[in-house]
Formats: sequence, C-alpha cells, structure tokens
Amino acid sequence: MDPLESRVREYLQLPSYRPIKFAQLAKKIGVRKPQFEAFENLLDRLVHDGVIRFSESGRIESRKRTGGIVGTVRRTAMGDGYITPIASTSPPVKGDIIVFAEDMKDAQDKDEVEVRLTGRRRFGDQQIAVVERVVKRATTTFVGTYEEDEYGGFVRIDGRQFSEPVALDDPEASGVRRGDKVVVEMLRFPTARRGGEAVLKTRLGAAHDIGVDTISVIHEFGLETEFPEAVLEEARQVAAAFDDSDLTGRDDLTGTTIITIDPADARDFDDAISIDQHEDGSWTLGVHIADVSHFVAVDSELDKEARSRGNSVYLPGRVLPMLPEILSNGLASLQADRVRFTMSAFMDINTDGEVTATRFSNSAIRVKHRFSYEQVSAIINGPKKRPEDLTKDVWDTVWRMRKLARTLRTRRFELGAINLELSEVKIDLDRDGRMTGAHLVEGDESHQMIEECMLAANIAVARKLTESKVLHPRRIHPEPTPARLEILQDFVKAIGIPVSRLRTHADMQALLKKVHGTPQEYAVNFALLRSLKQATYSTKLEGHFALAAEDYCHFTSPIRRYPDLVVHRQLKHLIAQRPKRDGFSSDYLDFVCETCSLTERRAADAERALSQMKLLLFLRDKIGLRMEATITGVDRYGFFARGLEIPAEGLVPSATLPGPETYEYDRAAQRLIGRKTGRTFQLGDHVVVEIAKVDPGRRSLDFKLVGSGPGKHGRKPAESGHRSRSQDAGHGNEKRPSKKLGKGRRPEGAVAPKTASKKRKRKK
Repeated sequence: MDPLESRVREYLQLPSYRPIKFAQLAKKIGVRKPQFEAFENLLDRLVHDGVIRFSESGRIESRKRTGGIVGTVRRTAMGDGYITPIASTSPPVKGDIIVFAEDMKDAQDKDEVEVRLTGRRRFGDQQIAVVERVVKRATTTFVGTYEEDEYGGFVRIDGRQFSEPVALDDPEASGVRRGDKVVVEMLRFPTARRGGEAVLKTRLGAAHDIGVDTISVIHEFGLETEFPEAVLEEARQVAAAFDDSDLTGRDDLTGTTIITIDPADARDFDDAISIDQHEDGSWTLGVHIADVSHFVAVDSELDKEARSRGNSVYLPGRVLPMLPEILSNGLASLQADRVRFTMSAFMDINTDGEVTATRFSNSAIRVKHRFSYEQVSAIINGPKKRPEDLTKDVWDTVWRMRKLARTLRTRRFELGAINLELSEVKIDLDRDGRMTGAHLVEGDESHQMIEECMLAANIAVARKLTESKVLHPRRIHPEPTPARLEILQDFVKAIGIPVSRLRTHADMQALLKKVHGTPQEYAVNFALLRSLKQATYSTKLEGHFALAAEDYCHFTSPIRRYPDLVVHRQLKHLIAQRPKRDGFSSDYLDFVCETCSLTERRAADAERALSQMKLLLFLRDKIGLRMEATITGVDRYGFFARGLEIPAEGLVPSATLPGPETYEYDRAAQRLIGRKTGRTFQLGDHVVVEIAKVDPGRRSLDFKLVGSGPGKHGRKPAESGHRSRSQDAGHGNEKRPSKKLGKGRRPEGAVAPKTASKKRKRKK
C-alpha cells in the first residue's frame, strides 16, 4: 500500500472522523496541489473498492466494516440491489438490505453475494451495505438484440438490469445480423464504472419473427424444452409395463361416480371428485389424485429430471411439462372412461363444514364425466333441468359439490381466510403465436367448487403427515411483517378509511368487507396484496397466512409439481403402515423445498416476461393510442397505469404531468400531489393515457397522461377505484376459468420503470 493511501485509510478510521469534503481531507492529511490528480485517482479507486463513498453534498464518508453477510440480490430497474440474507446468516438480519447502484460492483439480479453493512440506515430503518464479492452467479448466459455502430457489434440485453449495451467479441464469425435475437455468454460483467463484454453463443432469429419471443424467454430463464433420451426411454418402459387390470393393493373405485372439472383446453388431468351425502346432511368427499409415484420411482431418471425441473412451466401458447407427455398427458392423466391409478383422500364432513374423519388409500378410478368450468357454470346458473347427455348420478354430483363447496368456503372465511378482489389476465394467441387479445381469469363459482375440494384435501394430508410425525414439504405463507402492516395501515388511513389496527386475519377481513363495492376497493386490495409475503415450500410448521391454515401442503398436482410427488410417496408409506425414512432426510427435504421454491418463481417470472413481451410487440405500432387506465403504482419519478381494455401497464413520468407544476411524493398515501394546484394522482385512480413509447426489448412502456377517467375530474383522491372479481391468494391450485375479452385486459405483473440511459460509450 502506497504511503498516500495508508494516510487516507488511517485518517478515515479515526473515531473522531466526520465526513468532510475533498479539499478539507487533502489539507488534513497534507496533500498539496501538485498531488491533487493522484489524490483524486486514489479516491476514485477507494470508492470502487467500497472503502469510501461521496454523499450528495460531496462529503467523503468512510465505510467502516461491521460484518460480512451472504444473501441473494434482487436488482431494481434503477440499478440498486436489495439483498435477502440466507437463512443461516449469523447474527440474523431482519428484512432486506439495500445496496445502492454505485456499490453493486458487478453483481447482477439473483446472484449470491457477500456484503458488508456500512452502519448507515435509510427510511424505515433499512440497513445499507456494499457488495464485497460475488459468491455465486445466477447465470452467465443472457439474451438480447444484436446491434452495430462505428465501433463494432454489441448486444442490448433484454430486460432492465443492464442499462448499457454489452460489447461482443467477434460476432461476424457467427453470421449474426442487426436486429437478431442472440444468446451471449458474459465474459466480463459491467459495473457502474466499466462496460461489460460478452461472446455470442447462439443466433435465435430476427427479433420480430414469429416464435422468437418465446424462444428468447426460454433461453433467458434457462428452461428445458427437451427431455434426455434416457428419460424418454424410461418413460416408454414404465408405460409399456402399465397394466390397468391389475388392481392389487388398490381400492377399486372404477364403479364410483367420479368427475373432473378443468379448463376447456386442459390436456393433463390430475384431480377428480366424488361426493356422497348422508341422511343427516353430512358428506363424504373423495379427492382422487393421479398416482404419479406409481410411474416415477425414487432416484430414477424420470425422478431426477422432474426434481431438476421442479414444476411444469405454462407459457403463453406453450407448456414445458415436468414429465414426458406419455405420462403427463397420457397414462398418469385422469382421462374420462379410462382406468387410472390414483391416491384418494376421503373426508367425512359435517353440516358445518368441519372435517370429522379422514381416510387415505391407493385406488383405481374410471372418470365418468369430464366437465369444463364453462359447462359447470352453465349447469349451476342455468335452468334446473338435467340435460339428456348427463346421467342422474353425474347431475347429482355437481349439485352436491356446489352445496358442499359453499359450506366449506363459509367455514374457511369464518376461520380467517383472506379473499382478495383482484383479477388476473392471460394473453390470447392465434395459431402462429401472435397476440390477438386477452382473457380475464375469473374466480367464479365453478372454479370455487373444485378449489374448495382441493384445499380440503391438501389440509387433510398435511395434518395426517404431521400427526404421524413425518417431516414433509409444506406450503407456507408467513405472516406479513409489522413494518409492512404499518405501511398498509398508513395508506388506508391516508385515503380516508378509518382503521384502528391491522394485525390479525379478522382486522384484514373487516377492512376488505368495509371497502367491498366502493371506489377504494381496488386500491385497498392491491395494497394488501403488496403487504403479504410470497408463499414458498418449507419443512417448518409456519402455517399459511392467507388461507388461515395452521398446517398445509401441496398434494393435488403431482403431474406438474415435484413437492406433490414427494408428499404422495410419504403418504403411500403411511398407508402401507411402513413410514419409510430413507430418501426423506431433512437435508433432502430442505433441498426439495429450496429448489422448488426457486423453480416455481422462475416459471412465474418467465410467464410474466413472455406475456409482457407479446403485449408490447402487439402495441409497438400503436403509438398515440388512447385508453382508460387505472393507477397501479406510485413512486417519486411518476406513476404506473394499467389499461382497462388493453392490459398494458406503463410509466407516466412525473416530468410529463400537467404543469408548470412540481409534484411531491406522499409515500403513505401512495400518491403524487401538485404543490401549486393540489392535483393528486393516487393508487387506484382512473386516468386516460396515450401510448408514447414502446420498447419490447427493455420490456418497458411509456404513457402520456391526457385526462382523468370518466367522471373523475377534480375529485378527491379517495373517490376512485376499480372492482374486479375475487381470487383467493396462495391456494396453490392454479386451474381457473376464463372470460373472453375483445382486445384484452391486463397481464400478470407490472412493467417496471425505464431507466434513463446515458449516451453509450464503447468500453473495452
């Protein structure tokens, strides 16, 4: 270490040191003017190394080491990173830690990094840190669009985590052309001070060619599209060995009236229902789930592949199954009029909806009738006359199921379950994969009928495994933190809704009931959703907050979720009265929970990314199009709005709002307020916007405000909102009916703000 650096470091570590400016520090340690350039370069290097930082006022702050922490990065569009510490961090750290963009070094989204706390905090008592090193890269492969300038070839990485283009090493050798989508391997990750460099791996095709958007997302998220030949061969072998006439060790339910209810276009059917009602009004509910474990042996090639994938991935227009289709759409699928092997959960339920007894068995069924959600809706909402194509026992089963589901649902909400009034939108595509519109996913009664049965079975199985002291992969949904609830409470009060507290299920139910059918309904539901944590898999008995269930697991979808398959195996050992422990060690189960939580999140992110990309491609030639929209997010730099007819979500920058005016950000009320006019823009407000800029590669959309929503001129912020159909949070059974819309509603997830990029410089 040179003498000048040694003097700087020693002075900064003095207990009496207080942040001072460049000239003052130079004077304190005896740096003369001829040395200023060397001194300035030294300070730049110390900033890069995380030893010091410059405050907004230009003062030099020392970053004193207060301990190293390892965690995962969640990087924002502005370049900052939120660090979620790993569970084993000691001492434990509460909540996320923020690292500002200039202190991220070359860490990227989802990387595992080591950070050190600076000792400083920002609003909400959030701790501030700097990245020391990248422990593990989430990926080194990225997808982007190839471009050229006078300096050579470069690629603009899809998404928003790279604000600047990345230089490419010798792209000419691959025959790539301008506007092509490409896969690159990062050789040098960019930092706030240095550009990145990559090498081209694969050309996917021209950016706007049909299907290239889907292929791009598949590569971006590292999704598997093909099964190894060893896996396919094993699937063929187990299929050839399947004998549906050999029911040894199984309850023969092939003569029982059993039905399925699924989306009209479903191809894999993993759950079926039977219901008997007794003279005293009580029921026996049978939930019959595809016995995937019969075909997939522990540690077989099929099992290893399923465990690696974690779950099926449902992209707009394409499904990437967890298991080969010969099983997922064939022998393991509960097709009508076919003998299929299942695992059955039988629940005796009294007239109050309370489960009084349970029984589980290996079984064989023959589905008597396959229903779509639309068909069930037509029955329960239409004339009470049985169609000629339905037998009386099938007809009676539908009506028993409706009555039982209503009873179960009433009891769930009495116990504290939370029902959020939020809708979900899926993209409609033509045969070539082009977007033609969208459909609104509705939580109507036909959906609720199957949902209540699945929830009851999942809870029954979880209780059985827990009572038997079998460690298993649970589905947990932790309680929201006091800090998040405080933010929610401040918001609710700020929009004029009096609440004394928001802590328990009853408090939240009372709030939702109070705003139901009012203009504030959408805003409150959306704010409550943001206050809740994400459901994950864990072996810990932490309960499911949204469902108000003390013990919960996933049992009902083993075709498309690996944790369900593990639960089936454990339940099967209990049924055989041989609670086998081999293969179910705590380390193995923790691994399954951790990896499947990650693959589930990856699948959701991929679906959201492709939906956004298709939507933006659909809008790229519609600059100037006006639409009514609802404000879905507010921040200092502007607000996000989502179209009502076209489900596009984009940013309205503060700088483009009516003026001359300065808008202040009211964080508690989630609104922008004009200092001069008092005009407000708040979460849930209706506005009219115009498409100003579309960038499918960046997945960003800019709106221009052109007016208020119908009848909303000059109103108070609390007088707006949006009402949508109900959808339970976190139940884990994603089969939902849909309602067609002309040109769409809104996609799942938000298009985040676009960062302002500086003029690109070629950095070698």
